[in-house]
Amino acid sequence: MAQEHGEPESRDHAATIDPPGKSKLPSRDAVIEALLELAGERVWEDITISDIAARANLSLADFRDLYPSKGAILGGFARKIDRVVLEGTSDDLLGEPAKERLFDVLMRRLDALAPYKLGIEGIAEWLARAPLAAASVNRLELNSMRFMLEAAGIESEGALGAIKIQGLVLLWGRVLRAWFRDDDPGFATTMAVLDKELTRGAQFASRADDISRLASPLFSLARAFFERRPTGSSPESGDSKKEADEAAKV
Repeated sequence: MAQEHGEPESRDHAATIDPPGKSKLPSRDAVIEALLELAGERVWEDITISDIAARANLSLADFRDLYPSKGAILGGFARKIDRVVLEGTSDDLLGEPAKERLFDVLMRRLDALAPYKLGIEGIAEWLARAPLAAASVNRLELNSMRFMLEAAGIESEGALGAIKIQGLVLLWGRVLRAWFRDDDPGFATTMAVLDKELTRGAQFASRADDISRLASPLFSLARAFFERRPTGSSPESGDSKKEADEAAKV
């Protein structure tokens, strides 16, 4: 059963990913591990693909077959973490409120990220300096958070779904900043921040849902009006259509 989160309690977080030595890892995972290690040791801009290949015990040729760039490795890392969370999803919390289900999913995501905390913090510092890169990583986060919502049994489609996903990305960024400063092995402070942010997010999503329901009849009327408007045609437009049809046959 989910716990009440008015005053979140600490819990013992055993890392769900405990990577073995890179020599035993598949090459793709070895590259991911190498980059995250280096990101915890150096400024992102100082990490070269040669550094990553060397840390992963791969030649540049083999590295090139796996990933074209550091950004692509981040995409692989995001999918790796997504998979860990999704594989751990069960039906145990189906009867609980949506907030409790999402809380559980996101805490399991933090569990999966825990071995890479220093590297993720280094990447976050780089993104704060690089807005274009941050926009690209935002797209990765959108994909991940779409699956986190689905894992929690929360609708993620349509315009309202898009708002939920982007809102969750922003919420997740605030949670990560709290997590970077949280030295408690039980993540008590992080859990409190996540609980507070999810409460605020649920209130916002509820208001957005109300607005969507109120606006839906207006959109339907507008759509019906435009669909009923006569569309005049001229000889020129008929000729243009004929030309387009002929071109399509070529």
